[in-house]
Amino acid sequence: MNKPDKPALVGIVPRKSLWPMIQKQRWYHIPVKSAPRNVLGAEYVAFYFPPAFGKKLKYQVIYYASVLNIDTVKRIYLFPGEPKHPRKDEDYYQLHLGEIKKLPHPIPSRRWRRIVHIPTSLQRLFTAKEINDLYDTSPLEEKMYRALKREGVNPERQWYVYLGNQTYCLDFCIFCKKANIDLECDGERYHNMPDAYTKDRLRNNQLTSFGWHILRFSSTEIYRNLRNCISTVKNTIYTLRGLEDWEKEREETSLIRSHRKVHGFL
Repeated sequence: MNKPDKPALVGIVPRKSLWPMIQKQRWYHIPVKSAPRNVLGAEYVAFYFPPAFGKKLKYQVIYYASVLNIDTVKRIYLFPGEPKHPRKDEDYYQLHLGEIKKLPHPIPSRRWRRIVHIPTSLQRLFTAKEINDLYDTSPLEEKMYRALKREGVNPERQWYVYLGNQTYCLDFCIFCKKANIDLECDGERYHNMPDAYTKDRLRNNQLTSFGWHILRFSSTEIYRNLRNCISTVKNTIYTLRGLEDWEKEREETSLIRSHRKVHGFL
């Protein structure tokens, strides 16, 4: 079914206690200071469930709703029963929702991950096969993503890496058997930022010191010689002994967790 390509947002439901409230009162909240770029223009919002929700819901986007209007309020207004909360006086967007509906099919996360917000569209919500298909980023990144998928490389988009006191958001993360790849697409805006080179040099050095392999491609390279870019990526994957078998790893992780739970370690 073809749907109008209207702006949408995927947001996490951080606690199990919030989901019944969202369903009953039909509103969703986002801190103003950490809100995604498209929040005020979003016409729809969908919901991603973390592991606390159990096997039927976790790591999936299943439900969505239209956004009727958006208010800016203090947190204490939303949660009057939490007067001592440290962020009680901070501003939050309150998204008032229409009827909460099920998507035609769940959108799973191939690799178990935590997300906060994903800028997307209604059309992507109805057609995405997995979480990474939802991201509505730059045309440059979209071109790279589609090319990688055609070659059987399924990267994770907007992947967060935590190293010491630093947090880095990678355009693409490719998991390999020997080490992982940080793949960056440098658009025209990047070249017009005087401090970008110095900032990224420091970033690249730190990621490299922790074993990451970094590949950076300019917009010119991607638009004019995409085939060569993909060849470089594939050669790097080969050097790193091939793609990681994420399904096998996930199954092994589940078995380990089940063993620990049975024997009282969790």
